[in-house]
Amino acid sequence: MKVSVVTVTYNAAATVEMAVKSVLSQQGDFSLDYHIVDGGSTDGTLDILAAHEERITKITSEPDGGLYDAMNRGVARAKGDIIGILNADDAYADPNVIADILETFEKTGADGVYADLNYVDEETATEVTRHWKSGDPGDFRKGWMPPHPTLFVKRSLYEQHGLFNLQLRSAADYELMLRFFHFRGAKLDYLPRTTVKMRAGGQSNASIANRIKANAEDAKAWRLNGTAPPPLLRLAKPLRKIGQFAKR
Repeated sequence: MKVSVVTVTYNAAATVEMAVKSVLSQQGDFSLDYHIVDGGSTDGTLDILAAHEERITKITSEPDGGLYDAMNRGVARAKGDIIGILNADDAYADPNVIADILETFEKTGADGVYADLNYVDEETATEVTRHWKSGDPGDFRKGWMPPHPTLFVKRSLYEQHGLFNLQLRSAADYELMLRFFHFRGAKLDYLPRTTVKMRAGGQSNASIANRIKANAEDAKAWRLNGTAPPPLLRLAKPLRKIGQFAKR
């Protein structure tokens, strides 16, 4: 089994080595196809990547059209049967993540597998500030969604249903999951454990203005699939996050 991981970077010298090491440390009976898509970094990111280039399938550095355009480039290059995307400021929680993901694919016959995610402090990435317990697949119409950094999908889903929609600026990952698993009916399954550490500081929730923009993008994601957004979606999605801050 070949598994592809795509990491998009741009001036990520402060965090990228942790991400890369977490991918390269993965253990299990699979072949790793690892792609770094860099947007033309000038801060030393490429020097850090060069230290690991013998174990990375391909590193490219060139201007792109933003995060999701870079993700599309990485997915297009990926040769694995299963594809995951790990951001440059995130990291896999331990060396058994991919092995456990593959075991879930094999047991369930799913088209996509997701898990739980820990938000960690931005500086050291050690203190857990928020825990996203995903739970079993829910209803996108009621604001449920899996955490995209934990998601691995069969390459065939991209081939059949397309890549990230570049009409969206911040919700292209949401729209992609909505399209694959809600509108196209691909089978989704849950691995009940934390697989990703994600540094806090997401822009969509950084201010009320950003939240309003995010709500507008979420609604557009539904309209791009030919359906009006559910009436209470703008409330249901953020309300689902309240429990993630509870003591663990």
